[in-house]
Amino acid sequence: MKTIRVVAAIIKTTTENGTPLIFATQRGYGDFKGGWEFPGGKIEAGETPQEALIREIREELETEIIVGELIDTIEYDYPTFHLSMDCFWAEIVSGDLVLKEHEAAKWLTREELDSVEWLPADITLIEKIKCALE
Repeated sequence: MKTIRVVAAIIKTTTENGTPLIFATQRGYGDFKGGWEFPGGKIEAGETPQEALIREIREELETEIIVGELIDTIEYDYPTFHLSMDCFWAEIVSGDLVLKEHEAAKWLTREELDSVEWLPADITLIEKIKCALE
């Protein structure tokens, strides 16, 4: 089975009253169109995961980020490929999160993380994010 290596940004901010928010995007294309995911994409040859994440967020969302620590590497078997996804905390440096490839996006509180239909690999990360936001 083919392995696809990708990176995902768990972009975090806080409201004026200090409530943490996580950025989620809805896929606008492909087999998983309509499913919710953390933004990111494939690691290209010669890139570190962090470099790939900075490039992908710039391309997909016209936004510059700082990549924080690795939360987890998700290993997930889809029917036609194995996904290896490095998931990092990220913060916005500049940009307005312009949706170039996604159908929709939402900022979610800890309590709202279960309110969207996550893609199978991404859902495995939700509990870790909730624990980190406590």
